[in-house]
Order: sequence, then structure tokens, then C-alpha cells
Amino acid sequence: MSLRTSPQPHPDPADGAVALLRTTGAIRERAVHLLDRARAGHSTWFEVDDASLPVAVAEVVDVTRSRYPALDIPFHSRWRHFEAGGVDRKAELDARLATLDAAARARAMIDLTVVSVLLDAGAGPDWAYDEAASGQRFTRSEGLGVASFNAFMDGVFSGDRGAPLRVDAAGLAAVTAEDLAGAFQAGPDNPLVGIEGRVRLLHRLGAALAAQPETFGPLGRPGGLFDRLLPAEGPATVTAHDILSELLGSLSGIWLADNVIGDHRLGDCWPHPAVPGRGASHGWMPFHKLSQWLTYSLLEPFAWGGVRVTDLDALTALPEYRNGGLLLDTGVLRMRDPGWVRQPWAVHDELVVEWRALTVALLDELAPRVRAALGVDAARLPLACVLEGGTWAAGRVLAQRLRDGLPPFVIVSDGTVF
Repeated sequence: MSLRTSPQPHPDPADGAVALLRTTGAIRERAVHLLDRARAGHSTWFEVDDASLPVAVAEVVDVTRSRYPALDIPFHSRWRHFEAGGVDRKAELDARLATLDAAARARAMIDLTVVSVLLDAGAGPDWAYDEAASGQRFTRSEGLGVASFNAFMDGVFSGDRGAPLRVDAAGLAAVTAEDLAGAFQAGPDNPLVGIEGRVRLLHRLGAALAAQPETFGPLGRPGGLFDRLLPAEGPATVTAHDILSELLGSLSGIWLADNVIGDHRLGDCWPHPAVPGRGASHGWMPFHKLSQWLTYSLLEPFAWGGVRVTDLDALTALPEYRNGGLLLDTGVLRMRDPGWVRQPWAVHDELVVEWRALTVALLDELAPRVRAALGVDAARLPLACVLEGGTWAAGRVLAQRLRDGLPPFVIVSDGTVF
């Protein structure tokens, strides 16, 4: 008599495609393909002028030496924005967390980092934040960083008024557009791009945290990542890509973009017809810019909690308008039709997708040239420090010099990508 067995489910091919698209290896491989194609003259949108690479390197080196004369360059991180105006805000946070153990302090800092980074998309040119404590005015990323830091300190993202220094699912679910506008001093006379989009993102974050207590604990706190990623035994070590993978796996449902394979949200991953790939991953160009920016920004909280983070250069450069603007403004990249800079583009447009991919690939080429010019090696100056020194700052300097700080062309965004 034969035993009947239940049929085994066939593996979902979408799972493999999504897992592949969540790796920085796929980002780099596909970005290099588009760069090689552009160099061969096959891009519809861009020409690559390799003779201008030394110009870009010189700009980055000059800005790096100006900002960090001793080359003691920290990581490119949200924590740099918390230092805006020369104010040591971390010292204030440390003082308020002083009675907690190292792990609890790390959880609070991860809470702050996650919510602040997810609120860190383009602010627009007309918004500013006036900080009462310092008497200083901040704009753009620094302003968003300082505003989100103070909102965290005031308990805006906590569901318990008696425990303000945390982010939890209940607190995020309760945030309204009016709450966020108040915390960021936004209004008709001080417009902040994408308020509604940011609130929807916070609500989705809260729902994702609440749905995964095994990762984020019973309260749904981002700080649960600290415990989730610590090895059960052995040295307290984690790779940078492990942090990124956990973020992409656990928080993929929060992204507002309707990019999907099967039932899986892809987030910052966009179609481009020239991108190769296996199976369902074909034609998709991944970036995961905010998730990687978040990973860069979590390196220090994990370290402050006693965890060593390794393999930092597994992460890619961040494909946003400062790094990408550096390449356009130094002539490394040129649009085939100069008139395109005068029209608005959406984040899913092929021109924008390709520009971002070329930015990732070219900054990988730029980084060793910058190190050589500065006389340091990759161990001393990983990509996280090249960006900080660096490419992002040089992109901002050039934008200020050429366009009063504006991006190189108009990008229509909901406030969650750029």
C-alpha cells in the first residue's frame, strides 16, 4: 500500500528575482552594464567623457581637503546632519539616555536614525527650519535632520508620552500631516515638499513594525534590528550588507512606489529596457538609495552599541542628485540634448533611471582616484568616507556655484526617493 504525500509547492520564481534585486552585487553589475553601453555610444540619453574624470576628482579632493584637512573623515551618515551648525546634539541625547545600558542606548539611536532617514528626502528650495535652542536656521538635508532630531527628542514618534525617546508602531500610526508640518515648521509660507508622502511612509513603517514582532519586538520599534542582527554567539560582528538585507527584507512593504514582481514590492527599483538579468529580474535596475543611506547611517549606532560592522564597501554610492549632479556639472556625463535640463522628469523616467545607474558605476571608478590623490588607501578611506569627504559635498558646492544650490534638472518626486 503506497502512502499519499501532499504535493510540495513549487518555488515562486519571483522570490529569487526579488532576492537578487535586493543585493548590491546586482546594483553594481547592472549599473556597469549601462555605463559600458553609454561609453560605446548606445545610450539614448547620455554621453560619457572620461577625459573629464580628473576634473571631478580634483573637485572632490579640493572639497575633501577643505572640510577635513587632517583627512579624519567620518562616515557619510545622517549623524553628520545632527551635527549641523557645530552643535553636538548627540551629547544631549547621550545625557538623556545615560541611565540605560549600551544595548538600550543603541536601540534608541537606531529608532532615531530610521525615522530621520526615512524623512530625509528632498525638502525643496523654499523650506527652512529655525532651531530655538541654537538660534540657527537650517535648510535642505541639515534642516530635515535637525527637525527630525528635535521631533524625536520631543516624543513625536513615540506612542507613550512617558517614554519619548523611542519610535514605535503606535506612535507612527498616530502621526498626522499636521503633526509633521508642525514639527518641521512647514506651512504655506515655508513649504516642505512631500509632506503627505512622508506621512504615508511613516504609517506604512508603523504597520510593518507591528506586523513583525519577531524582528521589532512587541512595541514595533526599529531598534529591534540591534537584537535581530547580533549573532547568537561569538564576536559581536555584523556585515554592512547584512544590515541592508534585513532592512530590505523586513521593510519592503513600506515603499510608496508601485514597483512589484508578483506580490513583492521592489521599492527603489525601476524598469530600464537595456538592463539584463535572469528571469523576472530582467529589465529592472535596483538602487535602494534610502535603504543604503539608512545602512550607512546605522554603522555608528551599531558601533556605539559595541558591534563591529565589517565589509563597508559592499554598499554602493548613493544615486541622488548631489552625487549625480557632480558628474553632470564636471562634464563626465552630458545629456545628448541640452534642452532636457529645462523639462521636468519623474523618478521612473528612463533618463533618470539611467543617470542614477551611471552615477553608481562612475563613483566606483572615482573613489580609487580620489584616494590616490589624497594619498590614502581603501582601509583608511572606504566609500562611506569618500562620499562624505567627498563626492556629495562637492556636488553641493558645484550646485551652489552654478544654480544657487538647485539640482541639475527638475525631478518630480513624492519626497521618498530624492
